Amino acid sequence: MSTNTVTSSDIILTGDRTTGPLHLGHFVGSLRNRVMLQDVCKQYLLLADTQALTDNMGNYTKVSDNVLQVALDYLAVGIDPAKSTIFIQSLVPELPELFSYYLNLVTVSRLERNPTIKDEIKLRGFERDIPAGFMTYPVAQAADISAFKATVVPVGADQIPMIEQTNEVVRKFNASVNQEILVECRALVPENGARLPGIDGKAKMSKSLGNSLTLGASSDDITKAVKMMYTDPNHLRVADPGQVEGNVVFTYLDVFDTDIEKVAELKAHYQRGGLGDSVIKRYLEEKLQALLAPIRARREELAAHPDQVMAILKAGTEKAREQTAKTLDEVKRAMGIVYF
Repeated sequence: MSTNTVTSSDIILTGDRTTGPLHLGHFVGSLRNRVMLQDVCKQYLLLADTQALTDNMGNYTKVSDNVLQVALDYLAVGIDPAKSTIFIQSLVPELPELFSYYLNLVTVSRLERNPTIKDEIKLRGFERDIPAGFMTYPVAQAADISAFKATVVPVGADQIPMIEQTNEVVRKFNASVNQEILVECRALVPENGARLPGIDGKAKMSKSLGNSLTLGASSDDITKAVKMMYTDPNHLRVADPGQVEGNVVFTYLDVFDTDIEKVAELKAHYQRGGLGDSVIKRYLEEKLQALLAPIRARREELAAHPDQVMAILKAGTEKAREQTAKTLDEVKRAMGIVYF
């Protein structure tokens, strides 16, 4: 689905877990779209520190410290607080209250069938030792989305089951009160599928897997990451024909190089032999250095004034609460539990 389908009447809700600075995968999958979307709709950006705690209890500073880090990334790539509302999830008490009501609309078996949850449980090796907060986070996400009456939620293709479950909660609640109080939403999936493989080529880019490249990466970090990138293990000599499918360097070039003809030429040369991995890696590095240098500079400038960044978050959180308080009041009145 293209961002062109979003109109000025749409309300966008999206966010990121505050477990570390954002990386290139986020930039490709969502951040670029968010910068564009803020000019055509009403956008809320959630710093999901509460959600991050679902599998980081006991590691609190990792979560709280990264609220500022993620905010810096947002601002550095071009998110404008005058156009987008950036807020901190844990400072909006209406969200957990809605969550507590919605839990009664979802069964444990339904949560266990959620494909996204199943994949995340496997990835983290929880097996049956699953934190209840983690198992129920699709319901918490439903509260986040519906509290703002969001009509569109930008997500990766792997998150579509979460949107489906949100809409199930919305429908069940509306049916339970026989009123149309909450609003269903639709997923906005980037054309590239919102996925970028890690530099090791084995999985999507992820901080927890140690295969990511952050938006604030130094010039040396970028050089080191590109040198480590997975290519074709059978391309042992420059003269050997190489494979471009599954080759992380070419995957990144497809995403970050706007010169499509140049990339096609490099692919053809690599496939017939005579083009070394070091050459294509140097070419990719030039592209990444040019992309990240201005983001890094802006981020460093903002990081020098953390109080100003936190002031932006405070103002955004206050604005977010205005909307969530209104929705919560409507929900409670529909349920008949407003007593005074």
